[in-house]
Amino acid sequence: MSVITVPQAFDEEALYVDVERIFGEALFLKCEGFNFAGSIKLKAAAEMVAAAERDGTLTADSVLVESSSGNLGVALSMIAASKGYRFVCVTDSRCNLTTRLMMEALGGEVQLVAGQETGGGFLAARLDHVRRLCASDDRYVWLSQYTNPANWRAHYRTTAPEIARSFPRLDVLFVGAGTTGTLMGCARYFRDRHRPVRIVAVDTVGSVAFGGDPGRRMIPGLGMSMRPPLLDESYVDEVVRVEEADTVRACRRLARSGFLFGGSTGTVVSGAIDWLARHRAPDLTAVAIAPDLGERYLDTVYQDNWVQDLYGEGPLDTTRPPPPTARRRAHPDDHEPIGRARTSSPYGTPRQTTNSPR
Repeated sequence: MSVITVPQAFDEEALYVDVERIFGEALFLKCEGFNFAGSIKLKAAAEMVAAAERDGTLTADSVLVESSSGNLGVALSMIAASKGYRFVCVTDSRCNLTTRLMMEALGGEVQLVAGQETGGGFLAARLDHVRRLCASDDRYVWLSQYTNPANWRAHYRTTAPEIARSFPRLDVLFVGAGTTGTLMGCARYFRDRHRPVRIVAVDTVGSVAFGGDPGRRMIPGLGMSMRPPLLDESYVDEVVRVEEADTVRACRRLARSGFLFGGSTGTVVSGAIDWLARHRAPDLTAVAIAPDLGERYLDTVYQDNWVQDLYGEGPLDTTRPPPPTARRRAHPDDHEPIGRARTSSPYGTPRQTTNSPR
């Protein structure tokens, strides 16, 4: 029996989904959506709030404020409600209606700003609005998920050790790139422990996090319109970029098998499956971090008209069978750590960038 008194005290850490039956590639998804905030952002939110409380930045009369495209806003709304703080989330039109309603139900205040989707527009507009709020009243406390080291430390302390315990012989880890808090926390953890784990960052086409040209991005979560201040590319072995149409397709293929995941998860899965299809190493142990669940995307990713208007008919086709050359491997024993014995990584070290063609 588990008994908790605050919502952030619960977080399922050891649930994985084996998607080989769905996609034909051996891949385990670490499900991070089974908490009261519904996403991996609960970890960063809890760590940043705790750090601000420890250093005295956050006091009883403080008003938390943060720029978020959705999931972090929900997590901070929940934590603020449980601790008695006011919270203001500054977001933009890409934030799902369901997400905005959730923040408001939890007592958060949602402020929408206008901006352009390229050239740093949406994010720049949100950050400018946050700065104006902070300048208007010294009670506002901006946690700044984009620059706050507590963001990556949350995953150094929790997410990465959780994976390491379940997969003592992990070969490759796929991590979505937004603020890069999850990416940097996990990468630093495995590097510090001299574990030969290949770190593959999954970004969305149109994001400039790792360079390249900005473009339209309609699915909130992953991707940035500026270089993430937390990012240290020396910890990243490869970058895979995924088209949003492929994000939708991956989400819908998962849903047709009964797994309703969110847009960030669809992007990570699409990038991971493409990478695995191009790397036919025997007995490869691969894990991807699934940041969120799909209920907040019912009126976008899972809404046919929305998908057709933006991406055409292609992403609606989820009938493609897994590749006939899919690797097969036995399921691990329930009482043993998942993973395979090996002494070194099967890959070299040069960093590569790949656009997913799927």
